[in-house]
Amino acid sequence: MLMGAGRDTARDEAQKLHRKWLKHQAFMTELARNKEWLAKIEQEGQELIDEKPELRSVVQQKLEEIRECWTDLESTTKAKARALFENNKPEPVVKSYSDLDHQLSGLEKQPPQLEQAHHLPTFNEQLHKFQSQMGDLYKDVGELGSLQGVCLPQRGSLVKGGEGEGGEQPAVVETRIVRLIEPLKERRRILLASKEMHQVTVTDDNLLMLYVQQHVKINQGRRARVEEVLDRAGIIASLRTPEVDFVREGAGHVRQLWEVLRLEAERRSVMLDVVLQAQQYYSEAAKVESWLAGQKLNLISEEKGMDEASTLQLLKEHLALEAMVENYAETVGMLSQQCQRHLELAHPDSEGITKQQSHIDRLYVSLKDMVEHRKTKMEQQYWMYQLNREVEELEKWITEREAVASSTELGQDLEDVTMLQEKFTKFCSETNSIGQQRMEQVNKMVNEMIDCGHTDAATIAEWKDGLNESWADLLELMETRAQMLTASYQLHKFFTDCKEVLVQIAGKMRQLPEVRACQASIANPATLQRLMRSFEHALQLLVSQVRQLQENAAQLRAIYAGEKAEAIMSKEQEVMSAWKELLVSCEASRVQVTSVTDKVQFFSVVREHLMWMEGIMGQIGGDDPRDSSSAEVMMKQHGELKAKMDGRSKTLQQCVELGKILLAAGNPAAEEHAHLFFFSTEKDQFQYAQETVKAEAWLKAKEPLINSREAQAQTDEVEQLILRHEAFRKAAATWKERFSSLRQLSNVSSSLDRYRQSTVMYHWLVIVGTVWWQRETYRPTSSLSAPVTYERPRARDRPKPRRRPRPKEPEEKRRSRSAPAQSPAQLLPPSHTAHNEGFLYRKHDFEGQQKSPSRWSWVNLYCVLSKGEIIFYKDAKSITTPYNEETPLDLSVCICDSTMGYKKKKNVFVIKYGLMKRIFFYSNLLLIIAYIYFEDLKAWVTNITTSITEHEEIAKWDKPTTSSTDPDRSERKEKSEGDADARSERSEMGGEVEEEERSEKDRSEKGEGSEKTGEGSEKADTSERGEMAEGGAGGSSTSGKSK
Repeated sequence: MLMGAGRDTARDEAQKLHRKWLKHQAFMTELARNKEWLAKIEQEGQELIDEKPELRSVVQQKLEEIRECWTDLESTTKAKARALFENNKPEPVVKSYSDLDHQLSGLEKQPPQLEQAHHLPTFNEQLHKFQSQMGDLYKDVGELGSLQGVCLPQRGSLVKGGEGEGGEQPAVVETRIVRLIEPLKERRRILLASKEMHQVTVTDDNLLMLYVQQHVKINQGRRARVEEVLDRAGIIASLRTPEVDFVREGAGHVRQLWEVLRLEAERRSVMLDVVLQAQQYYSEAAKVESWLAGQKLNLISEEKGMDEASTLQLLKEHLALEAMVENYAETVGMLSQQCQRHLELAHPDSEGITKQQSHIDRLYVSLKDMVEHRKTKMEQQYWMYQLNREVEELEKWITEREAVASSTELGQDLEDVTMLQEKFTKFCSETNSIGQQRMEQVNKMVNEMIDCGHTDAATIAEWKDGLNESWADLLELMETRAQMLTASYQLHKFFTDCKEVLVQIAGKMRQLPEVRACQASIANPATLQRLMRSFEHALQLLVSQVRQLQENAAQLRAIYAGEKAEAIMSKEQEVMSAWKELLVSCEASRVQVTSVTDKVQFFSVVREHLMWMEGIMGQIGGDDPRDSSSAEVMMKQHGELKAKMDGRSKTLQQCVELGKILLAAGNPAAEEHAHLFFFSTEKDQFQYAQETVKAEAWLKAKEPLINSREAQAQTDEVEQLILRHEAFRKAAATWKERFSSLRQLSNVSSSLDRYRQSTVMYHWLVIVGTVWWQRETYRPTSSLSAPVTYERPRARDRPKPRRRPRPKEPEEKRRSRSAPAQSPAQLLPPSHTAHNEGFLYRKHDFEGQQKSPSRWSWVNLYCVLSKGEIIFYKDAKSITTPYNEETPLDLSVCICDSTMGYKKKKNVFVIKYGLMKRIFFYSNLLLIIAYIYFEDLKAWVTNITTSITEHEEIAKWDKPTTSSTDPDRSERKEKSEGDADARSERSEMGGEVEEEERSEKDRSEKGEGSEKTGEGSEKADTSERGEMAEGGAGGSSTSGKSK
């Protein structure tokens, strides 16, 4: 079969080459005929030029184009002829000769004797097989002749070469064909003679059977004649004639002969009937054998389909033949039954019948086997074609999908990439679903074919492996393409997000001036803070976006390289620079809003105090007293005003403290704050003027009493005079404290100058810096920070002024005093609690000299902070001996700052002491852990600042307060302080001025002496706090102006 297919392929290729050569020869002939037409066109063109010379250029151009086309056509034709000549190789001829040689070898190997055949179908089968072999041989020889005609140009090379295999093979094949012709003819003659002999034998038997049947019919026809003759003989014998005996004898002889004939006919009929049955069996057996032999010959041809459709048609025909063979089993069964009856009846030819029946059975079984085998082969062939079609279609489908999956288009922008990704996702989903289903079907078909034992299982397995490899390659290509599109989407998404974030940042940057502009139109601090908080809250959305952009940029930089990596980095830097600029601007705006809020709050408090002071000044600037009674009334009014001023003193002090904090923080409104501090100083001056007027009025009122020299004659008048004098003495003792306060107020300017030059101002700056640092620490730097509002503390929340403990007195004396207030619990004196130790680098510097810190070297020392002092040691083991026998550094005269002084090293803080000296420190722990530096620095600065603050508290505690030697006066002073605190609380919580005036009037009615004593103690306390406030305000204002 394969050999025949090879011959068919070679024959088809040779015929195609021959047809192409003939077509090309016909085309060349037609081209030669058309050359005359070209010459005719040139002649007509020349005539046209002669007739119309103006068209010479056009006609010549056209003629040149025609000549060029003709030249190209001729060259192309010759090239094609050469190509056909080169392709017309002798390989088909050589291959055909080789196939024919193999076929002749097969014929030579067949035995010369034929099989002994006893029946005609066997002869017919052998003859048909022989004739088919001879037909194939003659057909191949004819095809070889046609190939020789096709390859005629190479014939010389085949014959003349002679030296190679191509020249010897034709002669050898021709010689073998000549040697085989005679044996083949002899075999054919023997087969024909055997067939004729068998046909003759079968014909005689048939004629004998026909003759016997005719003879039986003749006897049956003569029976009536014999009976008639016998009847007449009986009639004649009944007559009494001389021929009766003769007739009787003749009739008996006839009757006897007829009986013999009848018996012989019956015997012959029985014999013929047996022969007839045998002949009928043989006839039917011959028909069955002939049909089976014919079908077997049809199956021997093994016709194959060239494609799936033809194979399917052949399979259908074969299935019909199989059904016919299956149905023919009834006929074979009937023959078997006849053979069985013959055997039961002991037919004389039972042995022959049995052999014939066995032969038919074997022939039928072999036919069924051939039918089944042919069916299996045709089904396998049909499955093969079907599988081949499925595999080719699937490979073509995979190739088309690979062309799409291997695309390198990645899109120009985010929208393009998104569209490509959506299309490719749909493509992948469709490919996976359809491809997986088709692959499963093909693999299932392949596995079934292999399990069924297909003859081409190896080829099928190769197809399966190749198809699975193609499918795996397609899946890998799709995965790679999906990853490329994902990476491209991330890249373009990153660039798009960067643009959007930059647009949002630009929008926020444009909103910042609007927020700043609202500061001028909005006077409510809460509204400003709320506006800033809303703006910072809106920035939180950008925080997550910027963080996500940084993460995406880090991922993309790990994927891309080269120009794209640089573009990613530049875009990220652009976004981060814009973001940092926005944060800086936002922080500046937040600081500005905070400053404006603090300023507005401070101005509102100052405005309130100024209005109140103007009202007090209006009440103070009245007329002078004309007599002692008016002086007393004026003194009483001034006492009420003094009580109000004492109630306001704490809020004024808090206002001053707030102003100092704003000045120390470098508020943009420092000049306005300094101006307000000037008003605060003016307030102190007004207070001094008020006290002076009151003292002057009191002196004028009491001067007549002092200068009076009258002496009373009566005892009652003398006692009255003594009582008046005692009251005067008590009042004078109270006014002594007021005069001392006036002396302190008169020395305000000198005190301010001394304060500016002393270290207390530095301590105060440290305290202010600490407070501001605490405020900044409390106020988060993030955009979610809540605004810090400065509200005036309530009276019960403010600390009471510290008083020195007084000696215990008998309970009876305390009950007899007019002050019912209980003294508060005693407070413990402050002490040093800050402590720290560790290694620090130290460096000295002098600001006043032209020496830079680099002139001094850094020294690593072991430092111990304890009891408000810093002691320097060489190391931790030498803590008994200070370094270079230096005295401890007293922090009471020092200022600590971590934000100024030295910028060549990080984590450096400065301690100023004296006038020009500075000491630089920086921590030196583990160099590889950066945050340890910061934590160590923070701990040292915090502890040093706490120690300086403790120095200040101890100094305030140890400062002597004005007291009287008179225990009564001390008790009254304590009482007056309690009353003043109570009044201040009432004024702060409710502002109940009328209730305060009523309480003052009640106390004035109870006793003038106790009231005056209370006023004196209040003045002493107020003057002491005023001196401190004046010093602080002076220092703050001086620093503010210097700035």
